[in-house]
Amino acid sequence: MLKRVEAASLNPALEEIGSVERVVDGVAFVVGLPSARVQELLNFEDGSIGLVIEVREYRLGCVLLKIGGGLSAGARVYLTGDIVRTPVGEKLLGRVIDPLGAPLDGLGEPNAVAFSPIEKPAPGIVDRALVTKPLLTGVTVIDAMIPLGRGQRELLIGDRKTGKTTVAIDTIINQKSSDVVCIYAAIGQKTSSIKKVIDAINAHGPVGRCIFVIGEAEAPPGAQWITPFSACAIGEYFRDKGKDVLLVIDDLTKHADVHRQISLLLRQPPGREAYPGDVFYLHSRLLERAAALSEEQGGGSLTALPIAETQEGNLTAYIPTNLISITDGQIYFEPKLFYEGQKPAINVGLSVSRVGGKTQSPGMKRLATDLRLDYAQFLELEIFTRFGAMVDDKTRRTIEHGRRIRASLIQRQYTPRSLAQQLSMLTAVKEGLVEHVPAEQAGKCFDDIFEAMSARKPQLIDTIEKNGDLDDSQQEEFVETLKSIIEFQELNLKKEGA
Repeated sequence: MLKRVEAASLNPALEEIGSVERVVDGVAFVVGLPSARVQELLNFEDGSIGLVIEVREYRLGCVLLKIGGGLSAGARVYLTGDIVRTPVGEKLLGRVIDPLGAPLDGLGEPNAVAFSPIEKPAPGIVDRALVTKPLLTGVTVIDAMIPLGRGQRELLIGDRKTGKTTVAIDTIINQKSSDVVCIYAAIGQKTSSIKKVIDAINAHGPVGRCIFVIGEAEAPPGAQWITPFSACAIGEYFRDKGKDVLLVIDDLTKHADVHRQISLLLRQPPGREAYPGDVFYLHSRLLERAAALSEEQGGGSLTALPIAETQEGNLTAYIPTNLISITDGQIYFEPKLFYEGQKPAINVGLSVSRVGGKTQSPGMKRLATDLRLDYAQFLELEIFTRFGAMVDDKTRRTIEHGRRIRASLIQRQYTPRSLAQQLSMLTAVKEGLVEHVPAEQAGKCFDDIFEAMSARKPQLIDTIEKNGDLDDSQQEEFVETLKSIIEFQELNLKKEGA
C-alpha cells in the first residue's frame, strides 16, 4: 500500500462535469460540457450511458444507450473522451449480446479479444474485389432466378408477415454446411419474435458460427439505433481476417423510425414523411461497408441482407426507395402470393439481383437460363385461362409446364435445399419428366426423386456439391437415372391404383 501511495500521481487533473437539463423519451439534453464532441460517450451519475448526437451553442443533445437507476434533471454528467465500441472476436460465436456487448443469454461476459468502433469508413474501390463467389440460400427460387454472391447487398422487402424473416433464417440455416459466419441483428423486434428466430437457428442452423445482436423493442432508442452498426463492426472483424460473413438486419424500416423519433425529439428539421434529411446517408454508410475484399486485403467478404417493410405493397415510399437505390437488388415478397399458399411468396418479376448469374454455379446457370423466361410466360398465360378462355394444346402444355416450375419453387420453412437437390428438381422439370405428376403432389415427388438419386448415384451428388456441375457424360447418366427413378415411381403408383 505504501508503494502504491508513493507511486500515485498528485498532479492536478482537469475534469468537466455537466448536468442534465431535461430527459424526454430516451433523449437527454445536457449543459456544461463545452469540450464534448459528436459521437462521444457520456457517463451519467445514475449509471446511464449516452451518446452525443447534436452539439449546439449552449447544450448537447444525446441519446441514451443504457438507462441506469433513474435519470432526472440536475444529474451529473461526465465526459469519457471515447466513442462507442463493441466487443469483437471468436468468443462471440454462438452468443446473444446487446449492441454494447453485454450478454443476454446468461452465459457471462464474452471475453472479447478487442473492442472495435461501431462506425468505420467503408472499404475503398481499390480494396474491393468482384463479387464472384455464390452465397447459396437453399431457397430454390432465389438460387435459380435471383442468385446472390458473397459481398453483395440484397434487400428483402415486402409487407409485414409475408415471410421476409423466414427466408433470411433459411439462408442462415443453409450455411450449416458452409464456412460462412452468420450475424443476426434485431432492431425493435418483440422479445417473443426474437426468441423464435434464435430457437429456429439453434435447432436447424450453424449454432457455433452465429452471433445474435439484439436491440429489442423494450431497449432504449439509442440502443436500437446503434444495433446494426455494432453487428456490422463484429462482421468486419471476421471479414478482415479473410472469412466470409452473412449479416441479416431485421429490419431497417424500424431503424429509420427510431432515427426519426430521435431526430424529432432533438428538434431537427423534418423532411419527407417527417424523416430527417440524413436518413439516406445513415443507411448508405452502413450498407456500403458490405463488400468483397481483394486478395491483398485478405479476400474476406461481408454480405448484407437488410429487411424492409412496405405498407400495402407501396415500393415508392421514402425508405423503400432509399434502400432499393442503395442495395445491389431486391427480393420482393407479395402478399397475394403468400395468401394463395405460394411460399416463399417472392414475386420474380419485381425481384432482381444486379450481380446476377455471375455468381451462379455452372449447373444452375445452365438450367436457369430458360427457367425465368418460361415461368414469366406461364404467369402471363395463366391470367387468360382464369377467364375460361379456350386454349390450344401448345398453350396447355406451356401452362402445365409452368405449374411444375411453380411447384418446384414452393418450399417449407426451415428446410433449405442443397445445390444437388435443386439441380435434381430443375432437371426433372426442364426435361419434362414430371409432367404426368399432379401439381399438388409434385413437392413430395421431388423429395422422393432426390432421395432415390442419393441412394443410386451418390458419386454424382458429391460431384455436384463439389464442382457445381457435371460433365457431358455424367449429365447424360444423371438424366437417365432420373428417368428410371420417375418411371419406377409411376409404375408403383399404377400398381397402387389397381
